Amino acid sequence: MRIIGGNFKGKKILDPQDKKTRPLKDLTKESIFNVLIHSNKFSINIEKSIILDLFSGVGSFGLECLSRGAKYVTFVENYSGVLPILKKNLSNLETNENYQVIDENILKKIDLKKIINKCDIIFIDPPYREKKLPIIIDQISKDKILSNDGIIIIHRHKKEEDKFTKKLKIVVEKKYGISKILFCKLD
Repeated sequence: MRIIGGNFKGKKILDPQDKKTRPLKDLTKESIFNVLIHSNKFSINIEKSIILDLFSGVGSFGLECLSRGAKYVTFVENYSGVLPILKKNLSNLETNENYQVIDENILKKIDLKKIINKCDIIFIDPPYREKKLPIIIDQISKDKILSNDGIIIIHRHKKEEDKFTKKLKIVVEKKYGISKILFCKLD
């Protein structure tokens, strides 16, 4: 895996040693950024964006955002098998001014207002079998941490059918291999 664009383009991203973490593949990441940059359905400028990367894993999405000049990225990850790799990937960028790592289980402590103010992009990449994703979406809506023009990007298995709040509107859905990416807005 590598960073595919921006200031750190080509920089290697360290992979986890176990199979409990599913890193975001380069092709999927490239497709996400193509939609973000070229879709007329969003008015997102990565360089001015505040990003929340939930279930960060090794940090592939957030690292890509930092490389592309994001204003600030908050990584939320608590799995001890991958947290040191995330921190090493960040230290390899040799920048520490515009990100933070929060070592918390977002499923046990869902108090997003304490984590971050307003986000422009919230990226959610939980384990494919995770069933509490609708609870997180409800909390994002309740805590009002998504900016008015902000989007939520959800990475799921293509066969997974989540029951989300009616406030979540899927604007774009893309399928790649065994996964799907949902680009959503909150009403």
